[in-house]
Amino acid sequence: MATFLYKLGRLTFRRRRYVALIWVALLALAGFGAASATTATSSSFSIPGTEAQRAFDLLDERFPGGSADGATARVVFKAPEGEKVTSAANKDEIQGIVGELKSGSDQIASVADPYTANAVSRDGSTAYISVSYEVSSMELTDGTREALQEAGEAAQSSGMTVEIGGDALQVMPETGVTEVIGVAVAAVVLVITFGSLIAAGLPLLTALIGVGIGVSLITALANVLDLGSTTSMLAMMIGLAVGIDYALFIVSRYRAELAEGREHEDAAGRAVGTAGSAVVFAGLTVVIALVGLAVVNIPMLSKMGFAAAGTVAIAVVIALTLVPAMLGFAGKRVMGRKARKAAEAENQPEAKPNMGTRWARFVLRRPVWVLLAGVIGLGAIAVPAASLEMGLPDDGSQPKSTTQRQAYDLLSDGFGPGFNGPLLVVVDTKGSTDGRTAVERVSQEIEGIGHVAAVTPAAFNKAGDAATITVIPQDRPSSTDTENVVHSIRDAGVDIKGDTGAEVLVTGATAMNIDFSEKMNDALLPYLTLVVGLAFLLLMVVFRSLLVPLKAALGFLLSVVAALGAVVAVFQWGWLGSLFGVEQTGPIMSMMPIFMVGVVFGLAMDYEVFLVTRMREAYVHGETPGQAIVTGFRHGARVVTAAAVIMMAVFAGFIGSSESMIKMIGFALAIAVFFDAFVVRMAIVPAVLALLGRRAWWLPRWLDRVLPDVDVEGEGLRKNLADGPAVGEERETVRV
Repeated sequence: MATFLYKLGRLTFRRRRYVALIWVALLALAGFGAASATTATSSSFSIPGTEAQRAFDLLDERFPGGSADGATARVVFKAPEGEKVTSAANKDEIQGIVGELKSGSDQIASVADPYTANAVSRDGSTAYISVSYEVSSMELTDGTREALQEAGEAAQSSGMTVEIGGDALQVMPETGVTEVIGVAVAAVVLVITFGSLIAAGLPLLTALIGVGIGVSLITALANVLDLGSTTSMLAMMIGLAVGIDYALFIVSRYRAELAEGREHEDAAGRAVGTAGSAVVFAGLTVVIALVGLAVVNIPMLSKMGFAAAGTVAIAVVIALTLVPAMLGFAGKRVMGRKARKAAEAENQPEAKPNMGTRWARFVLRRPVWVLLAGVIGLGAIAVPAASLEMGLPDDGSQPKSTTQRQAYDLLSDGFGPGFNGPLLVVVDTKGSTDGRTAVERVSQEIEGIGHVAAVTPAAFNKAGDAATITVIPQDRPSSTDTENVVHSIRDAGVDIKGDTGAEVLVTGATAMNIDFSEKMNDALLPYLTLVVGLAFLLLMVVFRSLLVPLKAALGFLLSVVAALGAVVAVFQWGWLGSLFGVEQTGPIMSMMPIFMVGVVFGLAMDYEVFLVTRMREAYVHGETPGQAIVTGFRHGARVVTAAAVIMMAVFAGFIGSSESMIKMIGFALAIAVFFDAFVVRMAIVPAVLALLGRRAWWLPRWLDRVLPDVDVEGEGLRKNLADGPAVGEERETVRV
């Protein structure tokens, strides 16, 4: 592979104008496709194999035209202090708004008058209008949203408090200035690392081109593939981070080759052949981990994984082709004066040891203490992960300043916390001889269950073979008691089906969230096992060792669990929540842990490969295990540190997003990269290798013969080139 990539690097360097034109054309085509594509009309959410989804499908079948998947809204009114919404003036005002809403849009399916729909609180202080739409929230026109927002303005002028909840106001998540700050931090780190504006600008430019192509393709295909609103932002987050990092590794190796006296074209070829091999492997691990999310069988999560994986694949191809082409345009300017002097000084035997060298020597002197400090520290941070509670966000997790959150609070105060998470019980009476009696029994059984505030009368469909019952729990949607109510209804439904033949199914947003969380919980361990097993096999092929990949896999597990602990502490417990803009604590996003495992796995392998391949390269060239560790850090620590800081800055930039899922994933990935790069790879890895000594690189001979030789270090490339020492380079004696 290294030889092929060497030839590719030289070819793209020579044909740089054609390569640059091809990528610019691809960017233009993708941009044109995104600009001319119709806006995504839906962002469907389905969970195959769950009871909530089966009930949802049954509603579509038995209640046609009911717009089961249509957007909904609740316009909530609270009377001024000392007044009631039932007073003549307030009642006229609210009923007038009901009329305005009905005539305000042709996308309206129904508008319920609160005075005839029993939507007035017992104390008369609060009422709400239920609005249902024929289309999903993403298909609502701007005019429809404006009519909804303007509906309560007249009531507000009369003194009533008016807030609007529901998904009808859902819009694309806002991007904040913090994303720009993240890229700016990355630029500063690159300038410090390279000491050259040209060299620093190359990774940023190529990464932005890759992300531009990836996100444009996602936008162009969003309507066709039914991609959610967060898909492009997640692809941007991951694509930007890996795109900068992969280009950074290529540029860094190119400069190192130039410092050793190589010609520019040869240096580009060697950089792509060596660092490029590691980029291919690292990118492949990220892609496999993201595509592997499909095993969970959640369509939305699978699409997010595929989209992000596609952006990573583009970043890899750009690093192998566009980066060497841009290096050809940069010429000598890729190395500033200070950089050239630093490179020359580093190649001198008497040169002052750099920071990486000094740190590696410190770890070699105190391996046990460094190992204990790293493991105990991450272990302590991981403790909150034992209290992990997973769920999906609702209006109660919105910032307190939003109208959705204020409507949520008004309904909770006026009707009870469970009112924001009603359960919809669907009874299929097709297999029952007396459907109405069966439905009556269902209602009686539910009324006898604890923590149920209200049960509405059953509503049958036209055919009379299905009915719906709305159940209002006493507790908030995300509470354990509400979850128990769902399971109790389902348990009672088993007996009812056995006695009457009627099937009882529980659905609604709350039940859907519960089923989704349980499915993600069940999938987390198998997926983690798959990812860790894959890491072990891939690293065994790369490093020709058993203990090195075992150590890498265990280190990855440690960093992931510690990151989960930090996420729980901040977003679930509220520790330092104000620092990260967390206004409301609650369950952790159900898909966040498994998504984080997939992404962090790939990133962890990045740093493992780029750092440890240098060590193995030095070891097979005759250095002692301790010397090999120092050599690996001398050449790789600075670049890996820069890469990790850049990735953290990019991920942390998304903490300022208005979308709670993006905010949480941005924090989780940033903290996970910090733990994995600086604690696991920079401290625990060298400490373990120092303690293992030569045993770290042991591999049974029979296994060595079976495993394929991927040559990540480029050893085969050096043999094929069979060249003499470069200018200023002395050939070393090789002992294998």
